[in-house]
Amino acid sequence: MPANHGIRFDETQFWVIHRRLEYGPFDYEWSHDFRGLELTYQGAKYGEICSDCEIHADLKEFALPMRVVQVASLVSGCMLFGVTRGMNAWERQTLLQSTLTEHGCGHFMEFVD
Repeated sequence: MPANHGIRFDETQFWVIHRRLEYGPFDYEWSHDFRGLELTYQGAKYGEICSDCEIHADLKEFALPMRVVQVASLVSGCMLFGVTRGMNAWERQTLLQSTLTEHGCGHFMEFVD
């Protein structure tokens, strides 16, 4: 039986499981000039990170549940923060767990694949 809530990872991609439905893949890639990161959902660009202070993202066109948008935003932020700061996998997972818990989404960490 599928989990009610969780996060599934595959390399840089991840899926958010919410109410037994899977949303994704969410992903990122470096911009062509390597000065920023582009955020994608199902291969379509929905945002970009230009610097620590300049982030643009809009998932409205995909009509996702707000909880999925919230969790995907937190996961993306933690992943990208960790990668750009050179954190190892354990440090990134610890950051993700504490961030999700802090924002009332800790139950998504109960099933992480």
